[in-house]
Amino acid sequence: MRTRARTLLPLAVAGVLLTACGESGSSGTGGGQAAGTSASGDTCAPVAGEQLVVLEDDQQLQNADNIVPAVNLATAQANPALLPALDAVSAALTTQELIELNAAVDLERQSAEDVAATWVEENVDTAALEQGSGPVVVGGANFTESTILANVYADVLRAAGFDASVREVGNRELYLPALISGSELQVFPEYLSTATEFLNRQVNGSDAEPVASGDVQETVSALQPLAEQAGLVFGEPSEAADQNAFAVTRAFADQVGVSTLSELADACGDGSLVLGGPTECPDRPFCQPGLEETYGLQFESFRELDAGGPLTKAALQQGEISIGLVFSSDGALAQ
Repeated sequence: MRTRARTLLPLAVAGVLLTACGESGSSGTGGGQAAGTSASGDTCAPVAGEQLVVLEDDQQLQNADNIVPAVNLATAQANPALLPALDAVSAALTTQELIELNAAVDLERQSAEDVAATWVEENVDTAALEQGSGPVVVGGANFTESTILANVYADVLRAAGFDASVREVGNRELYLPALISGSELQVFPEYLSTATEFLNRQVNGSDAEPVASGDVQETVSALQPLAEQAGLVFGEPSEAADQNAFAVTRAFADQVGVSTLSELADACGDGSLVLGGPTECPDRPFCQPGLEETYGLQFESFRELDAGGPLTKAALQQGEISIGLVFSSDGALAQ
């Protein structure tokens, strides 16, 4: 089971290494009912089912944590073929493909190296890449998704003529200085909003006002000057994102007729929804309060579970909660 470098935003901006699948919560009713609501029907009561689906965050409650290549600025300037090669990955990578990559390693027990190599062969026109040369070290954090992405980057860079290798590193506080110096790492697969807020706090202080948002291009614009000040450059963000998301069972989605959070709010006005997530969910603006304020959702109750881990997914599948916090690229969401 993979570990994660992020948890419920906005706490993620600190870059503290956490485990999404750890025993951070326990079953119970720690959150209580949303203020002023009460159950008056069962339209959106839990529906058991094995297949989980993420409801589209169509009003951008969550920050945009799209996969984006981070590169040491001096390295990028000295090797003009490097960023275009990494951007070729961004142009091809989708969230659904990222889910499938994670599932191949976490569920099917394939190696990250083999999974990455197959994906590059099938999705990137390596013959069209501009050619470069020289050694490049790609860092990867110690969880499945980051390891896969680091190997994808390395494979594409090798195809572009570079002598690329992969090095496993620790959390952001450890690897970012190495990336900035360029002495040990030159490339890293990053998360757009998380990296933006981390650099924002590094450059402007721990009390800096947040600058990342759910809008990808606005977040890229905020990131660029921060990256330059830090001695980094970022490539194009991919469509693929790994961020907080809210899932229901396929049976629930089909029964209620919903694919977005706005549709869920329209369909579930009877207060019958049961929300599941980590202990802090009832107090965090990107979890229960955000769902209530941004979408107007009402909840019958909150079930204290974990942050996108096995407890939340099991509670969904067993029909104990209607909707639960997950991560958008979790391999468990594979079709």
